[in-house]
Amino acid sequence: MNGLEGKSILLGVTGGIAAYKAVTIASLLVQARANVDVVMTEAAQRFVQPLTFSGITRGSVHIDPFAAWRNDFTGHVGLARNADLLVVAPATAAVIARLALGLADDLVGLIALSTHAPIVVAPAMEEGMLHHPATQGHLMTLTARGVRIVEPTYGRLASGAVGEGRMASPEAVVATVREALWRSTRLRGKKLVITAGGTREPIDPVRYIGNRSSGAMGYALAAAAIAQGADVTLVSGPSALRSPNGATLVNVDTALEMYRAVEQAIVRADALVMAAAVADFRPETSSPRKIKKSGAQQHLDLRLVRNPDILASITRPNLLKVGFAAETENLLENAAQKLQAKGLAMIVANDAEATIGAASSTATILTADGGVTELPTMSKEALAAEIVAMIVDLLGRGNTHAP
Repeated sequence: MNGLEGKSILLGVTGGIAAYKAVTIASLLVQARANVDVVMTEAAQRFVQPLTFSGITRGSVHIDPFAAWRNDFTGHVGLARNADLLVVAPATAAVIARLALGLADDLVGLIALSTHAPIVVAPAMEEGMLHHPATQGHLMTLTARGVRIVEPTYGRLASGAVGEGRMASPEAVVATVREALWRSTRLRGKKLVITAGGTREPIDPVRYIGNRSSGAMGYALAAAAIAQGADVTLVSGPSALRSPNGATLVNVDTALEMYRAVEQAIVRADALVMAAAVADFRPETSSPRKIKKSGAQQHLDLRLVRNPDILASITRPNLLKVGFAAETENLLENAAQKLQAKGLAMIVANDAEATIGAASSTATILTADGGVTELPTMSKEALAAEIVAMIVDLLGRGNTHAP
């Protein structure tokens, strides 16, 4: 198998002079025995005729977002559902902007919004457009969502100038498609349980002890794991975030509820990733009614008791456990101690004040075999991809616990 045989590839062709290269991409994919359907924007048809692609692929060429649905054709919904991968080549500055903004004003945009499949984008434009802050921002947005960008090359451009912006070779695009498909299946058959968000420990019906966790890290991890083919159960404390498509969501409020949910979810799981900010303590008793203040009252005494340490308490054999250490001091020392004490294969250490509730994170990852990986500040989506890649490696090597 070459990684492409039997795969259903959607090739999105947009309106740039590099559209002629998409013909070669289609040919290479067909030669690799992939099943190729082509989607063309109105502008793309000014450069290449649909008949060219249908002749090469012996497949369908879709050009009308308003085409009537039939029993065997359900428009962008069916195309998105049945695709193993969507590749957009060439991707003009306008198309990249629409993809980043989630606009659904053409068939390519409709499919990109609907599909769960990996997406590969091959930019092609003039150098000034490529390096404009707007385009660079849109490319960063797409990268953070897991879209793979085939970097344009330096060479002669349509204007006659020489510079960056020339679309990558068809061979390079197909190589990225092959890699993206391989990555999207690295966790196929694996079950991951991921926790997210903070917990709320009730004082009375309207008040609780909690923290500033948004759940962003755990939700990003779930999305990254799903993108690599994992079966994901996401056990989440209260969060305003939307659960990633494909995740089984279990909502909880308290640490005890999360503990019980995790115990149930890890049956036959391959890995537990504890990204939630679980309260260490809870009120010993919770008032069934709202606590009222009296005129003379100056203090409210709360007696707190320890919550169970979920990650340390889970001792199931052959379960890979990954933890997080959000600390305000002695970061690496505290993380290393937790790694050993809780029997973890890996722990992600970061500054609690800078990370909790923030959109980005700076992390150092420690592994049970003594590995230390320092990562620069990056979005939580990008960090999630790094963490999931390391989980893939650990599962592949059978490193499920600390020695």
